Amino acid sequence: MSDTLATPAALSSQDLIALEDRHGAHNYHPLEIVITRGEGVWVWDVEGNRYLDFLAAYSAVNQGHCHPRLVKALTEQAQRLTLCSRAFRNDQLGRLCQEVSALTGFDRFLPMNSGAEAVETAIKLARKWGQTVKGVPAEQAEILVFDNNFHGRTTTIVGFSSSEQYREGFGPFAGGYRLLPFGDADAVAAAMTDRTVAVLVEPIQGEAGIVVPPQGYLAQLRDITTRHGALLLADEIQSGLGRTGALFAFQHDGVRPDLVTVGKALSGGFYPVSGILADSALMNVFKPGDHGSTFGGNPLGAAVAREALKVLVEERMIENSAKLGAYALERLRAIPSPHIREVRGRGLWIGIELRPEAGGARRFCEQLAAEGILCKETHTHVIRVSPPLVISRQELDWALERFERVLTRP
Repeated sequence: MSDTLATPAALSSQDLIALEDRHGAHNYHPLEIVITRGEGVWVWDVEGNRYLDFLAAYSAVNQGHCHPRLVKALTEQAQRLTLCSRAFRNDQLGRLCQEVSALTGFDRFLPMNSGAEAVETAIKLARKWGQTVKGVPAEQAEILVFDNNFHGRTTTIVGFSSSEQYREGFGPFAGGYRLLPFGDADAVAAAMTDRTVAVLVEPIQGEAGIVVPPQGYLAQLRDITTRHGALLLADEIQSGLGRTGALFAFQHDGVRPDLVTVGKALSGGFYPVSGILADSALMNVFKPGDHGSTFGGNPLGAAVAREALKVLVEERMIENSAKLGAYALERLRAIPSPHIREVRGRGLWIGIELRPEAGGARRFCEQLAAEGILCKETHTHVIRVSPPLVISRQELDWALERFERVLTRP
């Protein structure tokens, strides 16, 4: 396959960027690449230049761009039925719930659309469980969360963020949350009270820079929450479905949360599908009318999600993430760069943290784009590495050679 794809474009990249800047909201700061097509780990811009995608839409495209089995599932279902709302049943939702349950080991699945919706759903369920099952008085439930968390951008969620930018100008915020240092189990144990209904944690913090907690941390949280009669909620929207070399990141610590949020790769990048996983005793706290979504559980999204999960397992993408992730981590750590402070991660989810004097990660992302690799900075000094899980050893080597070239420049 050539590095360019001769597809004439009616508008240039600069024309399209100008249109977006003129008519769109300015709430993102993207690299100035205008993508028009994707296949596997590769994407092309409107001028036909080819790039290896090392972001995978923040783990939403674990199965690779435009996977043919997902294209087929989407188009076939779109010709039959796309939406009927939850006022009626459809012939895909029950099948999806059954297959998700069989794969994950949780009794029940409640579908939503975006990751933030899944987190909001988890919060609602935890609070109602706290009041109706644990017996916490009304309006007094507390959920423990962590510094540098990222669970979405709704007003509820940014209200317990530690990022000033996420919060500034958007208050007043709902109470009932307590921020604690990530990775410090003793702080969690000390913060538990009779009003604590849940601990909400990312098993690995993604937006914070692929921050891996100490080994055994999740097991400690499981023990603490069990002893205090609280729920352990794992946000696996970015880390789940193979990204870390396991189906879920919490499995690296050998624990089982009470509730798991999923999204992104649940539909392979084709359609917004998210949801929560829990056993019946917890999920059945919700009664008809307590929660819902017009699009949540729609037949189009359900059909795509069913195939996305089958592809993930049948094509052994989780195993590929574990094997090539360990290889990539070793190769990146061996780069003799004066700019690198630390390389960390699990599976094909790696953060390259640069020293402050390196001048920020964005300039390196721009240089990598010039070399044909697309990735994104986070928290100023971290380059996020998260290619689609379909990447081959040959493609990975091609990318790693260019990482070394860029990171060893002055």
